[in-house]
Amino acid sequence: MMDFQVVVLAGGTAKKLAPLVSKEVPKALLPVANRPVLSYVLELLESSNLKDLIVVVEGEDAALRVGGWISGAYVDRLHVEVAAVPEDVGTAGALRAVAHHLTANDVLIVSGDLVSDVPPGAVAATHRRHGAVVTTLLCYAPVSGPSDTGSSAGKDKVKKSRYNIVGLDPTRQLLLHIAAGAEVEKDIRVQKNILRAVGQLEIRADLMDAHMYAFKRTVLQDVLDQKDTFHSIRQDVLPYLVRTQLRSEISANGLHKVEDNANGRVSSQNYVTWMSQHREIAPSAYQELLALSPRSPENALRTHKCCAYIASKSKYCARLNSIQAFSDINRDVVGEASHLSGYSFSSQNNIIHPSAELGSKTTVGPQCMLAEGSQMGDKCSVKRSIIGRHCRIGSNVKIVNSVVMNHVTIEDGCLVQGSVICSNVHLQERVVLKDCQMVCALWPDSV
Repeated sequence: MMDFQVVVLAGGTAKKLAPLVSKEVPKALLPVANRPVLSYVLELLESSNLKDLIVVVEGEDAALRVGGWISGAYVDRLHVEVAAVPEDVGTAGALRAVAHHLTANDVLIVSGDLVSDVPPGAVAATHRRHGAVVTTLLCYAPVSGPSDTGSSAGKDKVKKSRYNIVGLDPTRQLLLHIAAGAEVEKDIRVQKNILRAVGQLEIRADLMDAHMYAFKRTVLQDVLDQKDTFHSIRQDVLPYLVRTQLRSEISANGLHKVEDNANGRVSSQNYVTWMSQHREIAPSAYQELLALSPRSPENALRTHKCCAYIASKSKYCARLNSIQAFSDINRDVVGEASHLSGYSFSSQNNIIHPSAELGSKTTVGPQCMLAEGSQMGDKCSVKRSIIGRHCRIGSNVKIVNSVVMNHVTIEDGCLVQGSVICSNVHLQERVVLKDCQMVCALWPDSV
């Protein structure tokens, strides 16, 4: 990791996460197992001895809040410069705003909403070994099953949208094609010169882009300067570098010539249609080898390389980029990914803060968390759920497969199942909530 600079893109008050996020709680400070989500990335970097960081936050107010939290939580541990950028500039715009701070040969860019145990050093080592202009971390996409509530439709729908169509060379190290989001539903087109160069192309639909990238700094800065309409690293910068990697406009030291059309795409005459729009792609592990030419990669004139590091299936990797993901990741971090939580679990495989109070015959099951200052009445049951700080929960309350945030009041006889309850919500007696993606206090009255 020598001579790598690290930039963490922490977002701001993302609209698609409203009302979970607000001016008081920007995205970076959303709780995952009662810790800010940004803490997971910072501690992952710290564990790799990456302690000099630039954290980019959208919005002055959000940057002040994030900077204040970092100063208190990581004093004497990390050296962090928090940079405020305008809201809605996108990830590419955020990098442009701090480009003058980047001086190292290579830059590691990490999304602040990433919760993972994949070591950044593995991505950096792959990047350096191949002399790549960009190396991206790819992780196995989670496969949804029925939730404990008996309904998995919402979960499946969100997780399906995380899939990417990825094209790799036979060694699974060179990234030759990538499409995500709306692009997945379109025809998949691959350049002839790429197919001729590698001979075989492996198409994968079981991998997700984890938003951890190693870039050659000079190339990244030239692309950002010359492609001033690029808004997103994931949707603009990365695909551009991938599709131009066998063409002559990019040299080892930067960008010389731009041949894309006005839409930022290579002319369709240079493509072959590989897969039709209507072909169904199984989300598990659809793979097919396309052999078009006996030419080997060693015989190809490659102007630059785009590489991929594929994490092991045993690694955990998820991004808090939707309300459903917020719920999933919170449960995972006290469940299958409990090693990421940073907490010591009891012999019952749960976490109950010493200051929490439990009534008579109240049970808190495995894979649960009850934070400090919270109180529960008699004959309550908590299963596979997280309860935040200073909550007041009455008697005969059942909470299953849910996330209850801070300062929530739940009166007697309520049932909360498969739901997210935002901070400061007050549930009156015998309220039943099932599969409510989010319940927030938008006004001071009780629910």
